[in-house]
Amino acid sequence: MQNMKKRVKASEQDIDMRLDNFNEVIYGYTKEEAIEEAGRCLRCKTRPCVNGCPINNDIPEFISKIAEGKIEEAYKIVRNKNNFPAICGRVCPQEDQCEGNCVRGRKGESIAIGLLERFCADYTLKNASIKNNTTKNNIKIAVIGSGPAGLACARDLAENGYSITVFEALDILGGILIYGIPKFRLPRDVVNCEIEYLRKLGVQFILGKKIGKDISINSLYEQGFKVIFLATGANNPKPIGIEGENLIGVYYAYEYLMKINLFGEKHELDIGKKVAVIGGGNVAMDAARVSRRLGAEDVCILYRRTKKEMPARHNEVEHAEVENIKIIESVSPVSFIGENGKLNKIELVKTELIAADESGKARVVEVKGSNFFLEVDTVVIAIGQEHDHHTITDKEDKIDTQSAGGIFVHHDTMETTKENIFAGGDVVSGGATVIEAIKAGKKAAKAIDDKFKKGEYIDELQGKI
Repeated sequence: MQNMKKRVKASEQDIDMRLDNFNEVIYGYTKEEAIEEAGRCLRCKTRPCVNGCPINNDIPEFISKIAEGKIEEAYKIVRNKNNFPAICGRVCPQEDQCEGNCVRGRKGESIAIGLLERFCADYTLKNASIKNNTTKNNIKIAVIGSGPAGLACARDLAENGYSITVFEALDILGGILIYGIPKFRLPRDVVNCEIEYLRKLGVQFILGKKIGKDISINSLYEQGFKVIFLATGANNPKPIGIEGENLIGVYYAYEYLMKINLFGEKHELDIGKKVAVIGGGNVAMDAARVSRRLGAEDVCILYRRTKKEMPARHNEVEHAEVENIKIIESVSPVSFIGENGKLNKIELVKTELIAADESGKARVVEVKGSNFFLEVDTVVIAIGQEHDHHTITDKEDKIDTQSAGGIFVHHDTMETTKENIFAGGDVVSGGATVIEAIKAGKKAAKAIDDKFKKGEYIDELQGKI
């Protein structure tokens, strides 16, 4: 008899094997396992899981269909709110959102909503023929960036008949989904499958074109685009600001993961045997777990708070520890030290938490006289990214930015201070979750569609800057 307090456990790649490859660690549910897990759902009238989801996905409804074995119907329900459930089911922080609000979790384990979302998407995309009968309206819209916000906006608009062209600065599509997330968390074929669907909708993709450098807003207007959606991300590394940051062997997580994710075995990184990662988020976990797969024997994560406060997904922290990655809590780097320009140690200081500041978060202070040294070959700084939009806003100075650096948008529409130019994702919010980026892309698409239906858009000649 099924234990309703315990979730059905998904099988995983064996620990003795996973460090020798970049294959997906969690295999996901079989159909039988998914139906069994879906049977644990209480179908709550209050639906707290829905309130915990940033896009208010109809979670009890799609889980109910899985429990009935109606997988394709479940997928259709999910797709009403979420453009990319196969992706979100793998990378969303469910424990802090839908699953964190699940009533089952009060007296046992919450429903495995992420795994069920992933299952119905994988199953349907593999076994069903998804058709789209869209009538084109010949209105051209440019999407700048092929990450989750750009792809979500492109998909919704294309499904509503718009002629979409996505411009990508790199020579590969997918943005942060490809260059920022390792394959063992998000396989490339999952992302490529979603992009291929967009191609079938008629979406055009142009690679190697960076806005503000290779193309300009005015040039897009001249090509007949009526509206522009900016989704260029937050790709500038955030420096830590201590001595020795320019030493050989000191990397920012963005460039570190990009080299590995894009170039595979040709990454040309010489990381040695001892690697330290500074940070406590998902990116820090990714960098540490990647390092183990590259052959590092001694990998640690340095975090200035305690493991309890780490913003990383709980299962990512668990996977890191299973893969023999040490988490050193309550420490902060003071300087990077090297010889002949090459890093060989980090000076650290112990930290402690004291009374909360105005944000309600406990403040971190250094413990005087607690400095110590840690020998390392490589350090990866994973403390966040900064906005990458200066090539746009410096030249097109009528697009305002926020004090925090992101592009300013009207919250309800995602429209910038320049008519017919919208923006969303990390270029607005900074480093946020994939689902938040998708939400921004969908919100912008709806606002753009509403504007055209109301006849409110400005002609491209009037819209020039």
